[in-house]
Amino acid sequence: SAWSCKKRKLLHNGIKMNEYKKLFKSFSYAFKGIGYVIRHERNFRIHLSCIIYMFSILLFSDWFTLSRTDYAVLLTVCAVVLSLEVVNTGIENAVNLYGEKHTEFGRIAKDAAAGAVLIAAIFAVLTGIAILFQPEAFASMFLYFSENPIMLFIFVLSIIPMSVFIFWGNPFRKRK
Repeated sequence: SAWSCKKRKLLHNGIKMNEYKKLFKSFSYAFKGIGYVIRHERNFRIHLSCIIYMFSILLFSDWFTLSRTDYAVLLTVCAVVLSLEVVNTGIENAVNLYGEKHTEFGRIAKDAAAGAVLIAAIFAVLTGIAILFQPEAFASMFLYFSENPIMLFIFVLSIIPMSVFIFWGNPFRKRK
């Protein structure tokens, strides 16, 4: 009947199924954009790698004393830097889409977007220093690694795959 057909198109509280599809599709586009930036933008991979190392140390050790607010601030500044890298990539590609000819306005747009990332990254580092400058934590870390050379070796060894990730992205993807 017509009523059961209408009923099936409604999912919850009168929201049409089509609206949920649109929502999921928009998330799909966002994840594709993030994936593109991870695969193609070295600076994004550098920022992401530093964030992974920092939060790995903070979450899996007890060297640093941080409040929930400290974690929230660190997460926020990291999100700002990564988000601006994504926006920067979008601006660069939009300018490139305009044409192969380099214009003064295109150069200004690209430089300004890159400058925004740089400002955010500098202030993220300064924020990190303000929160993480805990000499006793660094002393504990040094002591731990000096007493556990195998862990130092594993840490140093982890730099190899991270370097591959940073400088080659996905080493198995086809190059142009």
